[in-house]
Amino acid sequence: MFSSTRMVAVIACSTLILVSGASAQCARNYTVVSGDFCDEISATQHSSTFQLANANPSINADCTNIFAEEVICLGLLGRDCTTTTVIQPGDGCDTITAAAGIPLSTLLHNNPNVNADCTNISIGEVLCTSGGLFNYTV
Repeated sequence: MFSSTRMVAVIACSTLILVSGASAQCARNYTVVSGDFCDEISATQHSSTFQLANANPSINADCTNIFAEEVICLGLLGRDCTTTTVIQPGDGCDTITAAAGIPLSTLLHNNPNVNADCTNISIGEVLCTSGGLFNYTV
């Protein structure tokens, strides 16, 4: 979803985000530092790639429009998965779910950007591997 364009972190809260016509409160914020890129932010801050994109609809798909000193949302209240894994070479649905101890249905529910056989994941992408379910469409 995000590419490796580079732009680190001060955590603060209370940002309101407009998502699908409704405002949602940001659970965690991050201040972008020069050289950061989205998958790196997701990995270091334990926020899935999908979650970061969902909480920041203004960030483009290749993550080239984030800038130093910009405050972005890492996750929305009630939809903030902090249990994550970074995709490594050879990872697939079976290895990810086995390592996390979760069923495939949970992995797919919490990562709606991933297809049923995980063939569209890429190295460096960050997935939510929590056993809890997050509803990103609320």
